[in-house]
Amino acid sequence: MRALRSTPVALAALLAGLMAGEPAHAASPDPSALTTPVETPTPQPDAGTKSPAPAPAPADAKPDGDGPVVGTPANPVSDYKPPEPTPEAPPAPAAAAPAPPVVEPLPTAVAARLADPASLLTRFGTREREALKSFYEAHADKPVWIVDGAWTPEARAIASRLGAAGEDGLDPRAYSVPPLADHPDDKAVAEADLRLSAAAILYARDARGGRVNPASISRLITPTLELPPADAVLTKLSGAGPKAGEVLQAYNPATKGYLALKAQLAALKAPRSGRAPLTLPPGPTLKLGMHDRRVPALRTHFGLEATSDPTAYDAPVADAVGQFQRERGLPGDGSLNVRTAMALADSGRATKPGEEAEILVNMERWRWLPSDLGTDYVLVNVPEFRLRIVRGGTVRDEARVIVGKPESPTPIFSGQMEYAVVNPSWYVPPSILKTMVPKLASYGGKTWGGYEIVRRGGHISLRQPPGEKNALGFIKFMFPNQHAVYLHDTPNRSLFSASTRAFSHGCVRVDDPFRFADAVLPDWSEERLKRLIGKGEKTLRLPQKLPVHIAYFTASVDEGGTLRRLPDLYGYDAPIRAALGLPGGGGPAIARLPKEPSRKVAERPEPRAARPIRAAAHPRPVATRPARSYGADPYGLGRSARAGERPEYGEPGLWTPEPAPASRSFW
Repeated sequence: MRALRSTPVALAALLAGLMAGEPAHAASPDPSALTTPVETPTPQPDAGTKSPAPAPAPADAKPDGDGPVVGTPANPVSDYKPPEPTPEAPPAPAAAAPAPPVVEPLPTAVAARLADPASLLTRFGTREREALKSFYEAHADKPVWIVDGAWTPEARAIASRLGAAGEDGLDPRAYSVPPLADHPDDKAVAEADLRLSAAAILYARDARGGRVNPASISRLITPTLELPPADAVLTKLSGAGPKAGEVLQAYNPATKGYLALKAQLAALKAPRSGRAPLTLPPGPTLKLGMHDRRVPALRTHFGLEATSDPTAYDAPVADAVGQFQRERGLPGDGSLNVRTAMALADSGRATKPGEEAEILVNMERWRWLPSDLGTDYVLVNVPEFRLRIVRGGTVRDEARVIVGKPESPTPIFSGQMEYAVVNPSWYVPPSILKTMVPKLASYGGKTWGGYEIVRRGGHISLRQPPGEKNALGFIKFMFPNQHAVYLHDTPNRSLFSASTRAFSHGCVRVDDPFRFADAVLPDWSEERLKRLIGKGEKTLRLPQKLPVHIAYFTASVDEGGTLRRLPDLYGYDAPIRAALGLPGGGGPAIARLPKEPSRKVAERPEPRAARPIRAAAHPRPVATRPARSYGADPYGLGRSARAGERPEYGEPGLWTPEPAPASRSFW
């Protein structure tokens, strides 16, 4: 019904529009009004209330029933205009496309060079290259050493140190960096920046022993190299400023032995002095406090001021002579002797064949040792057949040692001494035992030739019980390692009198081991340790582990500044020279051992409280039967052997043959 009523309303609106002369389309009704009419409810008055006069109906009001549409006085029907149709909303504009990312040219060039497989430097391996790539990626591939087309202060300091690599026995040609033009393009900046990073990494690794693989020289050379990670090197250098060169140089060893060899190398390469040769008349050796007619010539030669007594060989003259001696590789004691006078007469430094190569080879060996040897440590130099005990950075005691034979070399490595064993047992090593197993397998006894046969789960081992003939002597010092070697005593004292003491199967035998124990065991004195002999096996643990470094130096500098050359016992020098690319292979084999240096007097690191000494007899009775003694008997224990019996040398008859008579010739 309501739909029918709405039709006349629409027609009336159309007629009114025509009568007013409006276009027909202007009176078009809202399509929604044709389909969805809206009915305005009529309010009902409350009961008992007078209804108000009806308000004038609006122009678009719907009539009640079929009556005509009623207008208002102010808005007659003839003036009625239907509402304008609501225009459709314009379509939403499409979302704007994101702006393309800004590509920085320098990082792009760096990333492209890192992706290029072309080598940056010789010996710069894949692992180092991957670390270099990770470092630059963490820095958004931006150059590290070049800003606004110029090197940073860090870069200039690093480049200066790389150019002076020869001072530390390294090859500057291995760390070449391309020059930077005044206005380099992005590709040149990327190449130079990455090459400088690679050179710095390679230098740091070489300074810590990365040039030579020790295992390629011998499987018994097993140091733990401290090769720095590439990212750690770059991080450390990039924040060092102008001191970056010093930081890079600090990767080289700082030990006294290394620095002494470095000084020898500098003296060897030093240009000839500008002073003219000085020829002195013959005369006695001059020492501090003496007077001689040659002194005025020395003062003039070294540019010293004249004194009231021109012939006095005083401190300034002795110091100048000592400095000259050290520059020439002579003992720098400041005494004017024949060798010094001959050197003064020669304007150049006389060198021996292969001397520079020997220095470089032994500088390289220092890189194989830990950067921090420890405040207290034990250093064994195998070719020198000598051991030194360092306390507080100072040599406090030293001893002769016996090392491995050329066919059974002593391994080269570092360890930590943890304990000592007094009255130790000795177990025959498997390498020797395997030759004896066929005899022992069918043997039913519990002892065999003084050894105890130990059978465990089908395995057979031989144990030599503690005693005066035990291969390890009365004490051994243990620093667990992969080679199963250690320091120990020996029952054959006479072997220490030989100049070439290479008799063992690999272990290091120590002369006067109880004196050595006194120095390394802080709670045990030599006297107290000897009272334990013969009282059963006893383990003595060190309160703090003590570093032990077994090294191999064929050239070293003594306290007087003299370069000492030692025999290449195991023939390691030649392959190291080849690995370093050193020419010539060195000089001739050394035929003589240097004179045995005097032994230092042992010093305790700190005073110990006096211990009560009990009077006691020898822990073992002295043999009373006639016997022929072999070697010294430092402990007064009465070692003996039956008349006509062949003595046992070193490890009992199994490891070490009877030594030949001592000879001054190495070969």
